[in-house]
Amino acid sequence: MQFLSFSFLVLFVLCFALCYALRQRFRNGLLLLVSFVFIAWYHLPFLITAVAAALFTFAMAQRIEQRYAQDKSAGGAYLTGIVGLVLAWLFFHYSAFSLGIIHTLVPFSGSGSLSERLIIPLGMSFYTFQAIGYLTDIYWQEYKAERNPVDFMLYMLFFMKFLSGPIERGETMLAQLKHPKPFEYASVVAGLKLIFLGLFKKLLIANQLTPYTDAMFSNIHNLSGVELLMTCLIYPIELYADFSGYSDIAIGGAKMLGIELSPNFKSPFAASSTSDLWRRWHMSLSFWVRDYLYVPLTATARAWGLWGIFLSLIVTFVALGVWHGAGWTFAIYGLIQGLLICCETAVPRFSQGLQKIVGRHVAHAIMVVRTYLLFSLSLVFFRIGSLPDALYFLRHISFSVHHTWKELSIGINDHSCLVAGSALLLLFVYEYFDSKKDLDKALAHQPALLRWSIYYILAFVLLTLGKFGTDSFIYLQF
Repeated sequence: MQFLSFSFLVLFVLCFALCYALRQRFRNGLLLLVSFVFIAWYHLPFLITAVAAALFTFAMAQRIEQRYAQDKSAGGAYLTGIVGLVLAWLFFHYSAFSLGIIHTLVPFSGSGSLSERLIIPLGMSFYTFQAIGYLTDIYWQEYKAERNPVDFMLYMLFFMKFLSGPIERGETMLAQLKHPKPFEYASVVAGLKLIFLGLFKKLLIANQLTPYTDAMFSNIHNLSGVELLMTCLIYPIELYADFSGYSDIAIGGAKMLGIELSPNFKSPFAASSTSDLWRRWHMSLSFWVRDYLYVPLTATARAWGLWGIFLSLIVTFVALGVWHGAGWTFAIYGLIQGLLICCETAVPRFSQGLQKIVGRHVAHAIMVVRTYLLFSLSLVFFRIGSLPDALYFLRHISFSVHHTWKELSIGINDHSCLVAGSALLLLFVYEYFDSKKDLDKALAHQPALLRWSIYYILAFVLLTLGKFGTDSFIYLQF
């Protein structure tokens, strides 16, 4: 059941209606039931795996707290919980041997790729990270372990964030579940606007570009240098529109149901450094690895000074890369991010020197372009599973063409190019002005006729120009 499917629309509308029709004390039970239906709709074993992980985390948190209450060390219980979660995650994601065992025990019909999709539980990386963070907070005694199993299961399995996050902190979300919000017109409208923004990104940008970038990446040895270059430059836009579009829909839908999820993107292509980009890109994951991996590592390596910081950065980003998948390409992708931030840390005055030469505004623009180009190049390793192919791709990027300069379009037809280009420009303009002033509040103060005229025009554009038929999102594979 995808966000862009009719079945999800029916499920969400029913959930929304019942959510506010029933008494508040029944709301969490309803949302948990809907979450079970949403997960089981894909494949029943997905639900079994997710429930097992949630119950295991719930039990280990109780055990950790019990050890503290007895004035005993909770390290063993904490280690058991972390190792159990990590091993389960590794079993499903990285072991070809375990995949073969599952194929033997649970045979599937159809193609091998479909079988793999059915075997590896969707959303497992996200709820595993969430569970590890929760157990770590309990171990650090940041807050008390949750005693209500329904609330905890909903925290772990809430359907709007289940497949691809955001990765939520226990203290923040569980506190909301304890005090369900009554119906608020402003929250529902704000949620609808976020959903529309997500659909705008997905249907007018990502879906318009995806068929062409996929075709390019699957045929790199026959592409000209300029086709490789343009594919490299366009892919970050497709990835951003797709994943941030998903996040906007998830956050908006949750807001309509009275639950505030963490923001996941904040104009990442306006970043003037790689470290700034990671404060804006996939923020819930970035802040997770910062708090639960980088900070403990730097505390351990404190005696090594700056080199300890560099080592912590490298380890953190390599781990972040490997989280996306097994293979050297993902590790190298993470390594590149870590090395770039290390270089920025080691040479902090580069930007200041550039400002003195060309001026503040020009220097900022140069740094933004530089950050985008470096990120684009690193994503080649993220997108291409084979290390030799990724290196071939980078070695052959150039301005050469096979036949004509029309190869700059990488085959994108005029209609898709115009729609995606115009939507991207409009999105960047919106993000720029929204960073200066809250556009939602500004629009809310405008006459109703103007507001609804804008809404209807945008809805008409979305329905007439949006590319439907592709309902999957890139980050479902992680």
